[in-house]
Amino acid sequence: MVDAVGVDRNDGANIGAVRHDWTGIDAEQLYALPFADLMFKAQSIHRSNFDPNHVETASLLSIKTGRCPEDCGYCSQSAHYDTGLKATRLMDTPDVIAAARRAKDAGATRFCMAAAWRNPKDRDLEKVCDMVGAVKSLGMETCATLGMLTPKQAGRLFDAGLDFYNHNVDTSPEFYGKIITTRTLQDRVDTLAHVRDAGIKVCCGGIIGMGERIDDRLGMLVLLANLPSHPESVPINLWNEVEGVPVNNTAERPDPIALVRLIAVTRILMPKSVVRLSAGRQYMTDELQAICFLAGANSIFIGDVLLTTKNPQRDRDANLLERLGMTSRLTQSQIA
Repeated sequence: MVDAVGVDRNDGANIGAVRHDWTGIDAEQLYALPFADLMFKAQSIHRSNFDPNHVETASLLSIKTGRCPEDCGYCSQSAHYDTGLKATRLMDTPDVIAAARRAKDAGATRFCMAAAWRNPKDRDLEKVCDMVGAVKSLGMETCATLGMLTPKQAGRLFDAGLDFYNHNVDTSPEFYGKIITTRTLQDRVDTLAHVRDAGIKVCCGGIIGMGERIDDRLGMLVLLANLPSHPESVPINLWNEVEGVPVNNTAERPDPIALVRLIAVTRILMPKSVVRLSAGRQYMTDELQAICFLAGANSIFIGDVLLTTKNPQRDRDANLLERLGMTSRLTQSQIA
């Protein structure tokens, strides 16, 4: 028997195809499936595209912190709010390379560099390009998140060897204006197009737990799934508690089962994308993370800090993956 959203309850080989015509109703029907049926479909699709027992490990470094002119209502780095964060200038390249080496030694295969800018100035972009080339020479994948880009800037990053560019849409089109006013959602989509046109892979996801509805979470996924090309990486972030920002007034941590359902729908809508459990894992039990992996998540950030917020320690991650029989460079290096 095949149901309305394509779940064949009698055939585990029913595999989802890559589509760009998802509707909100499609996503809602998937999300509302009986839990076992949703997990079965997500895991079947996951197995058809990935090794179900492997997790990608990445590391994230803030290379320029604070004083961001954007008013994102969730962000500790916005200049609009008093969050107690100490702002810093752009790091020197040798210090960034030293951090990348430490991340590689700790098990990371991808190194992400983040700067709190609305958009980079060309002189700063040249410094970042130097960092990208140096990290690339270490044998790591490179990723950057620097704010909005022009087509020329995206091309310069590609020439420097950048593999991925992160630029999240954050939430649904309907909820977006409630958390950000200084940059439109279309501004973000335009930057994604510039990155894609330059030949750089796209890392794009969002944040949940800011007071949005389930419809908003699903709307964000439908937006991503209907882009001309699916993002190669889709980070799902739980909002980290930050003092002094407006989201504090509306934030509500998602129900664990609701989070698993969202991960499963992400996997189904974007079957070939890497789905990353990003910020907020310190709020998640080992059991919840394990079920998220079963639902189709297959990437995590490692390290004690993500930009300005906490992250589970490396030993905890290595222990969890080993208990689950899952492999990563993290577990392999830990065993060695």
